[in-house]
Amino acid sequence: MSYFRITLMRSAIGLPRRTTNVLKALGLKKRMATVFYPVSQSVAGQIMKVKELVDVQEVDRALTKQEVHLERKPDPGYYIERTAASERT
Repeated sequence: MSYFRITLMRSAIGLPRRTTNVLKALGLKKRMATVFYPVSQSVAGQIMKVKELVDVQEVDRALTKQEVHLERKPDPGYYIERTAASERT
């Protein structure tokens, strides 16, 4: 089963109430929020109403909140080769 991965990229501030209601129905409240929905015609119709505001990808499985967070987490920029505790022994 495939899923739509929908991410809100742009804010709906100043847009008509109809648009903001579609975003609410999809469960998108804040920018960069991501939700997963099974592929269906009704969800595709909602996405078409707000296509300028969202980024949509089709994925094989829905990720958990923790997996989405770890996916976005940047590389620390450094690697620890040894710790001070290992040098003492």
